[in-house]
Amino acid sequence: MTEMTRVEKIAAEPTSFKREMLSTLPSLRAFAVSLTGKHDKADDLVQDTVMKAWAKQTSFEMGTNIKAWLFTILRNEFYSQMRKRGREVQDSDGAFTERLSVHPPQYGSMDLQDFKKALGQLPDDQREAVILIGASGFSYEEAAEICDCAVGTMKSRVSRARTRLQDILKVSGEADYGPDAVATQVTTHNHSF
Repeated sequence: MTEMTRVEKIAAEPTSFKREMLSTLPSLRAFAVSLTGKHDKADDLVQDTVMKAWAKQTSFEMGTNIKAWLFTILRNEFYSQMRKRGREVQDSDGAFTERLSVHPPQYGSMDLQDFKKALGQLPDDQREAVILIGASGFSYEEAAEICDCAVGTMKSRVSRARTRLQDILKVSGEADYGPDAVATQVTTHNHSF
């Protein structure tokens, strides 16, 4: 019995690769949105990533972490596109974003908007690290592999990002999360009938 080559294995299991790749699309899109800041550009970035992954599927070893592999391709594609553009529109003071945004009807939406703005103020490496660890569920080791850096560097970036987010959002402890004191009294009041 002869061993199958890697190409033959992939040819024998194209639906398995396709299924695994498709299952990561929501996470890929979320990561792309966090990098680009725009849904249409994120969709284009995900499409480019999927096309590159499909073309390079013979270099992927089934059974390994396809999500990390795809995130690496997406990240590299994003930075390649940024280098090609040669310039990026800066909106560090949020003036452009403010003109496009609408005030959300609920406090949770407002908090989310505040968080997005704060996230946008982080340096690229810190924002990327906190998104990979906090939002995408990667381990420090996986995130370090995706970003091609040491695990200690990834931990440092996440720590600095969290500290900076707390400063920007003026969050100092657990009491700063959730409803305010008045809302808490209303929702936890014991009614006797």
